[in-house]
Amino acid sequence: MLLYAQLNYYNMSIQFAVILTMLSWHILQKGTKRVQFVRNLIREVAGFAPYEKRFTELLKVGKDKRALKVAKRKLGTHKRAKKKREEMSSVLRKMRFCLIELQMVV
Repeated sequence: MLLYAQLNYYNMSIQFAVILTMLSWHILQKGTKRVQFVRNLIREVAGFAPYEKRFTELLKVGKDKRALKVAKRKLGTHKRAKKKREEMSSVLRKMRFCLIELQMVV
């Protein structure tokens, strides 16, 4: 359950939505378009970490459960591992889509 706090109370601008989670009560800020662009650029330049490469290989061959175990061991919690699995599967989906588009052009 999320609680949207008053922005004026925290003296933050409108572009940053202050979200207080009911369980941990820490302030989270919504990423802007600029932040998302910078993160995507860094990901494109730096590439993936070695454990992420192994993770994608496991996802390619259909070992989702094993990939989740690897991610959980590396990231620490089940929730983070599930989020990373979704992120990596979306990356693989985008890579396949781009590959199909390139084959259609040629």
